[in-house]
Amino acid sequence: MINPTETERLEAARIRLLAHLESAIPQRKRNEAGQFATPGKLAYDILRCALAALPAGEPVRFLEPGFGTGAFYSALLRHVPASRIKKAVGYETDPHYAHPVRTLWRKTALSLSISDFTRTHPPEKEEDKYNLLICNPPYVRHHHLTPDQKKELRFAVHRHAGVRLSGLTGLYAYFMLLSTAWMTTGGIGAWLVPSEFMDVNYGRAVKQFLLKQVTLRRVHRFRSDSVQFDDALVSSAVLLFENAPPPPDHEIRFDLGGTLARPDISEPISSLELSATNKWTRLPRTQDVSPPKSGHPLNKLFDIKRGIATGCNKFFVLSPEEIEEWNLPSQFLVPLLPSPRFLKTDEVLADERGDPKVEKKLFLLSCDLPETILKKKYPALWKYLRHGKELGVDQRYLSRHRTPWYSQETRAPAPLLCTYMGRSSQDNAVPFRFILNHSRAVTANVYLLLYPKPFLAPTFQRNPELLRRTWAILRSLATDALTGEGRVYGGGLHKLEPKELGNVSVAPIVKLVEDVAGGCLPVQPPLFSERETG
Repeated sequence: MINPTETERLEAARIRLLAHLESAIPQRKRNEAGQFATPGKLAYDILRCALAALPAGEPVRFLEPGFGTGAFYSALLRHVPASRIKKAVGYETDPHYAHPVRTLWRKTALSLSISDFTRTHPPEKEEDKYNLLICNPPYVRHHHLTPDQKKELRFAVHRHAGVRLSGLTGLYAYFMLLSTAWMTTGGIGAWLVPSEFMDVNYGRAVKQFLLKQVTLRRVHRFRSDSVQFDDALVSSAVLLFENAPPPPDHEIRFDLGGTLARPDISEPISSLELSATNKWTRLPRTQDVSPPKSGHPLNKLFDIKRGIATGCNKFFVLSPEEIEEWNLPSQFLVPLLPSPRFLKTDEVLADERGDPKVEKKLFLLSCDLPETILKKKYPALWKYLRHGKELGVDQRYLSRHRTPWYSQETRAPAPLLCTYMGRSSQDNAVPFRFILNHSRAVTANVYLLLYPKPFLAPTFQRNPELLRRTWAILRSLATDALTGEGRVYGGGLHKLEPKELGNVSVAPIVKLVEDVAGGCLPVQPPLFSERETG
């Protein structure tokens, strides 16, 4: 048996080793590999929570699929006697971590495999499986996975869990869905994962897995201003489930804030209610009850699109000085609004050419002509594009999928804009800005663009003041009306996708427009049916 003094010494040695290993790798590389170490105190809290779900005294067969330096294994050794641990296995794919970590734990019962958990075949016999699986899986975003990796992972999940995941799914979800093939019937799984799956489209399959294939017992979501990792702005959650079919309409404990032992808010939610809830981050419910929606969503009035994704802003977005340096022809340059942090006003005025009157002037390079024509008629632009090829811009993901590679998406100037992301603060309580745009400038994808629907555009054209009054209403929207539709990440970073902004209720704008139009808007069928207004 390992005595308490020795387990504390090992934990101290683990923390020192972690600091040494992390210092040898640039943070950017660790971020791309999803290597965010679990804080020791949090690992201990999760271990205690998971262990409490096992029958008292039951021998532990422990598995940690994303081992790192072994924060959860260290917590296990400090919480239970070694005689209760019948088996302890870890998987770590990075030799930089695995080899020194093997040395650290060599005198314990741990068996550490230097291999990829997602590519390893699970045990076939029940007695070879694990009744306690705890993991902080690598948080690798989908765009850091190759097409072959995605194909292999999606096949594995469908084979072992019968679930078809979206190609936008992060690596952590594959880890979680593959895990049940390794677990005994009734085994307990505890996962420290980003909470983003609770709101996004790709998370629907993950939520169905948690509701239909396992018995989800508890969801503890940390507040967005309580970041659990020093090196990642990600909003985290702990999921606890039992590897067993769920009973009908069972209750799941939803916590928010505080610690696992003492959450700020806790509420049981029935699985039926949870399956009908689109955004799980709205749970648990607080005493502040939001007013019911009016049935007048913004997307009934406006088409909402993201700004242009250039694929390489450093090459395609140019200052006047860069344009002059390369002598680029003006017909292939479109005025572009700067990012929100450089846009000091919420009303963009225009000069006689329609260019925005802003301090930071920028232009977007976009051209549809083939290089053979550019070489003859526009040699300066052709020279700049050759420079882009030398930099590898033509081989970037978006460039490779465009013809020609230097063309851009078509976006008309939008009269109204909304910032795509932002943070709440004392100086700026609302994380999103609505901007009135009088110029012919387009925007990059840090903005959402609001275009009046075709039936509504003539009304705005006949009544210019109507647009300004609409803008004023948008700016006065309650913070909760916007943040409630979007998603929030660590550090209080809020984001809104076009569909989410489109769901925001704007009954005052509908009334305003109908008043200006002298009654119902000129559209057939009526703008809102009785069923929608309900």
